Amino acid sequence: MIRVAIDGPAGVGKSSTSKALAKYFGYAYLDTGAMYRACAWWCLQQGIDLDAEQVDERLVTETVGEFFTGDHFDISVDPDNPRVFADGEDISEAIRSAEVSSHVSKVSNVIPVRNVLIAAQRAYIAREASADSFSEGAGVVAEGRDITTVVAPDAEVRVLLTAREEVRQARRTGQTAAAPGVGTDDVAARDKADSKVTSFLTAAEGVTTVDNSDMDFAQTLDVLIRIVEDAVEEQEYEQYAANLEGYDLDESDEALVSGRAFADGPAESRRKPVGVLAIVGRPNVGKSSLVNRILGRRAAVVEDTPGVTRDRVSYDAEWSGVDFKLVDTGGWEADVEGIDSAIASQAEIAVHLADAVVFVVDGLVGMTDTDERIVKMLRAAGKPVTLAVNKLDDQASEYMAAEFWKLGLGEPFAISAMHGRGVGDLLDEALNKLKKAEKTSGYLTPSGLRRVALVGRPNVGKSSLLNQLAREERSVVNDLAGTTRDPVDEIIDIDGEDWLFIDTAGIKRRQHKLSGAEYYSSLRTQAAIERAELALILFDASQPISDQDLKVMSTAVDAGRAIVLVFNKWDAMDEFDKQRLERLWITEFDRVTWAQRVNLSAKTGWHTNRLKNAMDQALESWDQRIPTGKLNAFLGRIQAAHPHPLRGGKQPRILFATQAGTRPPRFVIFATGFLEHGYRRYIERCLREEFGFEGTPIQISVNIREKKRK
Repeated sequence: MIRVAIDGPAGVGKSSTSKALAKYFGYAYLDTGAMYRACAWWCLQQGIDLDAEQVDERLVTETVGEFFTGDHFDISVDPDNPRVFADGEDISEAIRSAEVSSHVSKVSNVIPVRNVLIAAQRAYIAREASADSFSEGAGVVAEGRDITTVVAPDAEVRVLLTAREEVRQARRTGQTAAAPGVGTDDVAARDKADSKVTSFLTAAEGVTTVDNSDMDFAQTLDVLIRIVEDAVEEQEYEQYAANLEGYDLDESDEALVSGRAFADGPAESRRKPVGVLAIVGRPNVGKSSLVNRILGRRAAVVEDTPGVTRDRVSYDAEWSGVDFKLVDTGGWEADVEGIDSAIASQAEIAVHLADAVVFVVDGLVGMTDTDERIVKMLRAAGKPVTLAVNKLDDQASEYMAAEFWKLGLGEPFAISAMHGRGVGDLLDEALNKLKKAEKTSGYLTPSGLRRVALVGRPNVGKSSLLNQLAREERSVVNDLAGTTRDPVDEIIDIDGEDWLFIDTAGIKRRQHKLSGAEYYSSLRTQAAIERAELALILFDASQPISDQDLKVMSTAVDAGRAIVLVFNKWDAMDEFDKQRLERLWITEFDRVTWAQRVNLSAKTGWHTNRLKNAMDQALESWDQRIPTGKLNAFLGRIQAAHPHPLRGGKQPRILFATQAGTRPPRFVIFATGFLEHGYRRYIERCLREEFGFEGTPIQISVNIREKKRK
């Protein structure tokens, strides 16, 4: 049985929310305040002068005692019909009169009377533990004074419902206006009178405070429902965990059973504005090496060939306590065509969006015509520039930086991005200029954003989809397969909600045969999947589904990520191709029939608006947690309907199960013997039918435990 005790001052809505809470769970409802009102009404009926300067407390106590022990009083615990009776007469309306309201504190402040009432309230609460009670042993919601501290200090749920005084008075006045003839009072005066014998303005130890000053009725009820659901889960957990008594459990088992091993939820989302520092230069001068040195990790793909970096790639960075956004760009060249032109355009966009720029040149090669043309582009952009002369690895070669004074950008800083030499001085100067910039145009990536990786084999349209969702040319798009090399992070607003999208390099079939930039791009794609929460797995619907496509899909599923299957270029399909794909769905995608599928065109934007709902559903399933009691009750039903087959004359039996984590949902089953793979698939299928889990893999492990030896 669950006992819910709710205390609090007048005007917080204890009665209405308690009745609704009891009705929601099918519990009994005990209005202890009505019991005090009934006592006041009874005393007035018996001719006791409650307006006397000195109320005869002994007489009041005897009269109240006779009211209860003489079987004059009765109260209904039905939340739909909470009536109060005196000698069989319904006095529910009478006890709400102005006369009773003005005298109830005179009765309730008599300590012996409170003792009589406390005993009666405990008796009504205890009665609900019986199977033939109103709630059939399920529980009771009792509200009123002293409930959480005196009447039911050991209740499973104890709540102090409170609100600001002005809010409570407004609610009390509104109740009076809505029900003429019903008594009301000044909440401050009522608080002062009642506080002489009870404390209800601050929560006692172990009591949960719910301040509903800024909540409506539905919001208050939702909070209380969640609190009670947690208590129900804990009680059911203890009931099912008792099945493990007498079995050998190790420390990790104890952690699972107790819930200590359960994974945490997502972090809060907050966008912090910071300055943006772009790293630009012609190809192969060491821009990505400098980025890695500043970040202190190998984030950008680096290779000793021109044109490795193609997109503009943003990273969160910090130097000397200053946070900023660092942007790596592809090599800028003039008079180029095709993909090289697109790369140069992305570099120019990065400059215009940045607050300050670090211009990197090659000290060993010396000044070139391209460097001079980049200077003209930078001057036209009007951004503060810090000049870095790279590849000067020792002090003896520092003189080579002097040549670059001719560019007219101020002092050239001799650095070695590979060894870190001179990078600190360069950053000090660059960040000093960044602080003086007119604006801060960037944001640190909030830790709480939902992270979505765009994955697929090369040239299926990942970058096109990113550009379509971002509504700008964010990534370089080219018919050349493998255009994207660095994972590109982009915060995209979809229907008013920010998402972090990660555009990745295509995963190729034979990774062990890759080399150079393609090999490192593939590794970073794997890392991007691990960093993401959801994988949008893209397929080119106009091409036959290949083993490589299925390999990409398996990579995301094996990583435990929520997934949505995206069939791109659907507008290029005819009816025959669509029927072919439907047949493949049955045969080739049997492993992920639980995933949602979205058919769209990244190029035109057709049906891209359907992605949001599919992503929300997949992540909701990925985060979903099943209460332990509900999980064990469910497994008990399916085990009774379809027991595990006998093996060697023995039949494994499920003792207890718990959800050990979310993201993805992971279940641990304690059993008396090995559960075959087919039976685990049956359990997974039943879990999906009962609880959904659409769009997320489910992990099920079995711990076999034996009885303790005596």
